[in-house]
Amino acid sequence: MENYQAQNQYRPGAFQKGHLKIFFGYAAGVGKTYAMLKAAHQAQNRGIDVVVGYIERHTRPDTLALLEGLEQLPEKIVEYKGISLKELDLDAALQRRPNILLVDELAHSNAAG
Repeated sequence: MENYQAQNQYRPGAFQKGHLKIFFGYAAGVGKTYAMLKAAHQAQNRGIDVVVGYIERHTRPDTLALLEGLEQLPEKIVEYKGISLKELDLDAALQRRPNILLVDELAHSNAAG
């Protein structure tokens, strides 16, 4: 992110106020990711630039099917305490600059790196 800010700090309009929409549910498996992906397709159908930044790929066929037709950023692989973790590639997301960036499981590990 520091590289992105350094490269864009003098470009007019480089930073704009964003909006945060949270799909909240009381437990795992209640349909948060499904609802987010359905809303993403609706936005895309209205001509809005939608990109999947990070989605936790659960083994739910209906949810996995909703990823089809949506651009997906590659996941960033981070080594942490001897294991490989998949994370959102924030630099790639900032470089891409979609109107809507989908981030699932925001509260998961978020390992340094």
